[in-house]
Amino acid sequence: MPKTISYFEQRDNDNTQLIRKMLSTLPMSCSDFIRNIESMTSTLTRIAYLRDLKLFFEYLTHEVPEFSDKQIAAISDRDLDAITGRQIDLYGDYLTLYYKDDDTILKNGEQGKMRKLSALRSYFQYMFKNHRISSNVATLIDLPKLHEKPILRLDSDEVSQLLNVVETGTSLTKRQQKWHDLTKTRDIAIIKLFLGTGIRVSECVGLDIQDINIANNSFLVRRKGGDQVILYYPDEVAEALIDYLNQREQIEAQPNDENALFLSMQKKRMTVRSMEYLVKKYALIAAPLKTRFSPHKLRSTYGTNLYRATGDIYLVADQLGHSDVNTTRKHYAAMTDDRRRMAAQYVVLDGRKADADQTEDKIQMHDAVSKDD
Repeated sequence: MPKTISYFEQRDNDNTQLIRKMLSTLPMSCSDFIRNIESMTSTLTRIAYLRDLKLFFEYLTHEVPEFSDKQIAAISDRDLDAITGRQIDLYGDYLTLYYKDDDTILKNGEQGKMRKLSALRSYFQYMFKNHRISSNVATLIDLPKLHEKPILRLDSDEVSQLLNVVETGTSLTKRQQKWHDLTKTRDIAIIKLFLGTGIRVSECVGLDIQDINIANNSFLVRRKGGDQVILYYPDEVAEALIDYLNQREQIEAQPNDENALFLSMQKKRMTVRSMEYLVKKYALIAAPLKTRFSPHKLRSTYGTNLYRATGDIYLVADQLGHSDVNTTRKHYAAMTDDRRRMAAQYVVLDGRKADADQTEDKIQMHDAVSKDD
């Protein structure tokens, strides 16, 4: 009987096959670069690098006359050594807006440009460090300045409304209502697990039945870097999981997905995309103004609530699986609007008014004491 492999093992196997396919269309130097970073990166990260590098080589062959007659896979180290600082600089402009082969317009914001240019820098740094090019023109790239964006999260009223929508199906379309009757127990468990633990959507998708320990409200989760940790969930989440597990025991999953915790209507392990759709479907009703909602925003909601309750940034970082606490501090340790409002009460501009207020307070206190007497 063949050995059953885990979701994450199968995902990495599939990703490895995709990496090999992508490398076959790129210069040989890309294979060497990917092999160099293999021990330090996940398969998902390496795929992201390759996609970004592929875009750069497409830019060279489509936009730079000196490369117009070259096939991408045939670009040599000597060709790379001939790339000028101006061509690299123009690539930064190209990333702002470009066209796919089917004339679809693509754009990159600050984050997208930063990632693509950073990938290119890493690649050229590898080539220069290994003496395959004589100079590193990628160091001339000006990385975009990233502007802080407010973290999209739900407030307490919106969380209550979200849970109400998931539990009752209020305001769903007739078609959605039909499916809701079948998936309600599962959906409640998923939403509460996000809100009660802050796990990533990929971590939630990868959960198996045996990862859940009902006896002590805990579960085993595989983090982004591959580490496995045990997290704990509150009683509200426990109740939802028990209800769903009772239902899950009655479902016969498709082959290879027998161990999956959360199943789709096709009795297969849910995908990241299907969970993203699930969350957005309910969030659009509970918080209609927050249209760009995703499971990550439920993660942000959890992180914010935990930080407000504990003030412990290291605990928040550990729960969210951040390898660098500065990442957590950047997002969750900023002063809240309530604290900013509170700060306004501490500053007195006119000392005379402060003295008058103190005198008035003393008079009111004296009157209150006299009445008690």
